[in-house]
Amino acid sequence: MALSKAQLKNRIITEMQAHGATATGEHSWVNRMAEAIANAVVDEVQSNAEVQVTGGSSAGNYGVE
Repeated sequence: MALSKAQLKNRIITEMQAHGATATGEHSWVNRMAEAIANAVVDEVQSNAEVQVTGGSSAGNYGVE
């Protein structure tokens, strides 16, 4: 499964709206905050996560992209 900053941003916005946040209007920070959180989470996972394959010709540790 590929990580998508845009899909994560939309999910965060949806969750925030479900808790009463408003994503529209001149003073709304919901979209900007969701984008910042999504970017940080995806970047952190992609730079630090590893998958361990324990058998077969592909055995080893691999980064997540």
